[in-house]
Amino acid sequence: MFENIRLSFQGIWSHKLRSFLTMLGIIIGIAAIIAIVSTIEGTNELIKQNMMGNNRHTVKVQLSQDDYTYEISTWSPSPEGVPLFDEDTRQEILQIPNVLRAAFYQVRSEYNSTVYYNNQSLSSCMVLGIDQYYFGTAGYQTMEGREILEEDSQKKRQVAVIDESVQRSLFPDEDPIGKTIEIYGEPFTVIGVCTQVGQSELVINSEEEYWTYYQGGSSSGNIYIPKGVWGTIYKFDEAQNLVLQASGADEMAAAGKAAANIMNQNMNVSDSSITYRSEDLMQQAKQLQDMQSSTNSMLIWVACISLLVGGIGVMNIMLVSVTERTKEIGLKKAIGAKKGRILGQFLTEAAILTSMGGLLGVAAGIGLAEVISKMSSTPVAINGTSIVVSVGFSTLIGVVFGLLPSISAANLNPIEALRHE
Repeated sequence: MFENIRLSFQGIWSHKLRSFLTMLGIIIGIAAIIAIVSTIEGTNELIKQNMMGNNRHTVKVQLSQDDYTYEISTWSPSPEGVPLFDEDTRQEILQIPNVLRAAFYQVRSEYNSTVYYNNQSLSSCMVLGIDQYYFGTAGYQTMEGREILEEDSQKKRQVAVIDESVQRSLFPDEDPIGKTIEIYGEPFTVIGVCTQVGQSELVINSEEEYWTYYQGGSSSGNIYIPKGVWGTIYKFDEAQNLVLQASGADEMAAAGKAAANIMNQNMNVSDSSITYRSEDLMQQAKQLQDMQSSTNSMLIWVACISLLVGGIGVMNIMLVSVTERTKEIGLKKAIGAKKGRILGQFLTEAAILTSMGGLLGVAAGIGLAEVISKMSSTPVAINGTSIVVSVGFSTLIGVVFGLLPSISAANLNPIEALRHE
């Protein structure tokens, strides 16, 4: 066995350029597979982090109609018969196993330049009526100023916290704290600027992925006002939604469903398709991952074709090697070498050739993945299993495509081989 390995390296080294060119197809195929798989793994991990609130394990329970979030607007008012929830309901939800925090909120999507500062307006935004528990539950923190307090609602203060997107749109060159914005003509004093803790940008590669992730359409930012002044610009009795924080990823689905059941207990809506539903974040993440994987599966097939072409190249060069070494084979058989010894020597050489190509392909693939990551801001995750499988597969290609030349060498007639010119 060790003798076969020594002879294989000797044969490969004696024809360095030819051996490298033979390995090139294997190197390209393995490099492509490693780069693609690493990109898929990294993107899938990013999707999971984004969909699960950057590891905060937050779940939204929203008023829904069929499979879509019920969006309350001027043209689509809050349905009659939807119950309003108080502190007792929140405490009941907090008793659900593995629920750490919970907060009710109201939300409106605004698309008609209803938010103004001086002569500037927002083409679209989300206005949320929140309590003092919302920021801590949803994972927001103030970068400037302060959060919404309980007394803001109690004293009906017309104050607002804006996010970074609204700040960039309305206050690109000035400090927003203390400035007054108008929402439907009502003045609100900006008391804070907030951001989501650990927020990162999700990579969207297709229209389907866009609509899977952004079900509510585009928005140029969020504005948060105290729930106590919601009725100043909207209606106090508009439907509420819920955001909760679970203790872990595995508990998110069960906690969300249990909270939805509590919120649906007193529903008295004539349309049975309108209910509170928890968002199935793991399912949404899986949909995006499936889309990402299906997008890249074609590339993997192309890489596999490259491996097959590389395998054919190995078979071709091994047949040439058998022809060149016909006298050597005849001499070995004449002094007693068995068929199995000759077969093993050439199979070992083919396997080592493709294994070296596989290892070089892995190194090239890791480098290529890092380059792709820097150029496209796409995360990568190097998977040890894919490396082992890739090298093993390249070795298997060597064995399979080296089998015919090896059998040909093993079956040579020693007398005819010695006569070969």
